[in-house]
Amino acid sequence: MTKPLPPKRIFPSSKVDAKAAEHVPSIPQTESPAYKLAFQDSEFLLREDLRPVRFQLELLKPELLLNEAKIASTFVFYGSARIPAPEAADALIAAATNDEQHAVAERLKAKSRYYEVARALARLASRAGGKDEEGNRHFVVCSGGGPSIMEAANRGAVEEGEETIGLNIVLPHEQLPNRYVTPDLSFQFHYFALRKMHFLLRARAVAVFPGGYGTFDELFELLTLIQTGKVRPLPILLFGKDFWSRMVNFQGLADEGVISPHDLDLIHWSEDAQEAWDFVTRFYERGEDKDEESSVADGS
Repeated sequence: MTKPLPPKRIFPSSKVDAKAAEHVPSIPQTESPAYKLAFQDSEFLLREDLRPVRFQLELLKPELLLNEAKIASTFVFYGSARIPAPEAADALIAAATNDEQHAVAERLKAKSRYYEVARALARLASRAGGKDEEGNRHFVVCSGGGPSIMEAANRGAVEEGEETIGLNIVLPHEQLPNRYVTPDLSFQFHYFALRKMHFLLRARAVAVFPGGYGTFDELFELLTLIQTGKVRPLPILLFGKDFWSRMVNFQGLADEGVISPHDLDLIHWSEDAQEAWDFVTRFYERGEDKDEESSVADGS
C-alpha cells in the first residue's frame, strides 16, 4: 500500500502568520513598528531603500494576474485623454469663455472622430482575437485606462463581450479607470517605467492616436526599442497624419541623417479602423515579426 505523501509545505504560509499576527497581545514590544512583519509594514515598504523591491512588486503583480487570466497577447491603444467623444464635443465648445478656448475646442471637436475610430478598431481586434487551443487569449484590448481614446478602446472591446485591460497611473489630479475596464484587469502604477513595460510585454499591435506629452513618450520609446532591436517589429498604426506631420517632421529626421530612411517604415499611417486591422492581419500572415538579426526582448 502506497504511503500518503507528506504535506508539500513544511513552513507556515505568510497568510497563516499574517493572520496569527493580528492576535498578538498588546505590550510595548509588540506595539513598536519594529515588531511588524516586514511584508505588512507599509511604512517600511515605502522607505527610500526599498525602491528596488517596489519596482519588483510593480512588475510582478500585473504579470502574475495577467498570466492567471491567460492573456497571451494584447492590442495596445495610445492617445490623448482630452479628445472628447463626438456627443460631448459641442458641450466643450459651448463651455469656452474666450476666442482662444473656442479655437482649441473646435480643434478638439475635429479630432473627436478618432474616438469612434478607436472604438471600431477595438471591436475588430476583440472579434478576431479569441482563445487558442490552450485557452490563451489574444489581441486583448489594453489602454491606459483613462478617458477619451482610452475609454473608446475599452468600450469597443466590451461591446464585443470581451474583457479589456486598463493600466492607470497615480497622478497629482484624481484619475479613475473608465467604466469599460474589466475590474479584475484594472491596474494602478506608481512608476511610469513599469507601466510602459507592461504596455509592451504582450503587445502584438499598437494604435497611436493624436495626443500630448504622454502619447509622444510612449510612441517614441516604442520606435526606439524596435529601431535598436530591443523589441520585435510589430505593427505601429499612427492615426492622424495631418496632426502628426505638423507636430513632428519625420521625413526631416531622415533627411538630416539622424535616423535611417528605412526607420520611417516602422510607422503605418491610417485613418480607418478596417484598413488598420487589415494591415495587422497581413503583417502576421507575411511573418514580418520574424527578425533574426535583431536582439529580441524575450522577457528574460
